[in-house]
Amino acid sequence: MQENIIIADERNVAQASTTWQQQLSQAIRDPAMLCQRLGLTSQWRSGAQTGHQLFEICVPEAYLTRIAPSDPDDPLLRQVLPVGEEALTPPGFVADPLEEADHRPAKGLIHKYKGRVLLIASPACAINCRYCFRRHFPYSDNSPSRTQWQEALDYLRNDTTIHEAILSGGDPLAASDRQLAWLVEQLENIPHLKRLRIHTRLPVVIPDRVDDALLGWLSKTRLQKVVVLHINHANEIDQAVIDACTRLKQAGATLLNQSVLLRSINDDVATLTTLSERLFEAGVLPYYLHVLDPVQGAAHFDVSDEEARRLVAELRNCLPGFLMPRLVREIPGRGSKTPLGNPLT
Repeated sequence: MQENIIIADERNVAQASTTWQQQLSQAIRDPAMLCQRLGLTSQWRSGAQTGHQLFEICVPEAYLTRIAPSDPDDPLLRQVLPVGEEALTPPGFVADPLEEADHRPAKGLIHKYKGRVLLIASPACAINCRYCFRRHFPYSDNSPSRTQWQEALDYLRNDTTIHEAILSGGDPLAASDRQLAWLVEQLENIPHLKRLRIHTRLPVVIPDRVDDALLGWLSKTRLQKVVVLHINHANEIDQAVIDACTRLKQAGATLLNQSVLLRSINDDVATLTTLSERLFEAGVLPYYLHVLDPVQGAAHFDVSDEEARRLVAELRNCLPGFLMPRLVREIPGRGSKTPLGNPLT
């Protein structure tokens, strides 16, 4: 145990001496290397290669250090390790589970819900989660240049009912601060926009991403700022993540978290309770607990709606109301997320 602590400390020192861009460029992108680094036996390598061919892996060092070596059941590892089950094609699991292709009025823009739009600010992610509902998304067709962004910005200017812009991706914080500062400045110039929401996993995966450059443009915007993190397990929250959250709050951002309910990762009451408690210690409020979007390649993570409801009912006996995430499913064609507190109608 002491040896593992020393190794982790050495890695943390090495990370501190590199920029977030360097850490991202040095992420593990070879499934055999991931298995080797974590001491996984050869039985995992074939499935890892199969899954990798369908959806490439990406695991930065800062996240890798939080994964327990030689434990194929580690809840963080299971989120990023490709497996052979990803090649299965059960009925109902499709490439575009949310039917986003039907709601793209301009390149890089998705408009499904009244009053808010989503902008694909970057096609890249810092980590490729195996359950990602956009693992098949056509990013090559939705990565606008500055000139091409004008169509999406004109769309926002011409619809005065839109009050909130959501930066998504990929991960929006995988874009450069120069590009993000420019985009946010364009949004600020649209009078009827009130809020800027950023959906990101980068402050969790590479906490060094929350640097002075990011905090500079974020703190200056007139728009109300909401940063929605994506954390599924308490083990993802180390001191570096807590420090990154503190810096985001000091920049004036409200911090929320959305999780995905995942088989054999967080599908038990004790794990969900600990997650909510740990989030609050980091200054983050639980927001949504999503049931899995039925994306092709991720069926092995699925938890039934009935089981999800039972878990949340038990969770209410363990947590105060303000730490209870809302259990929801996103159903194509509906005007908002669908709460799963009661049977669907």
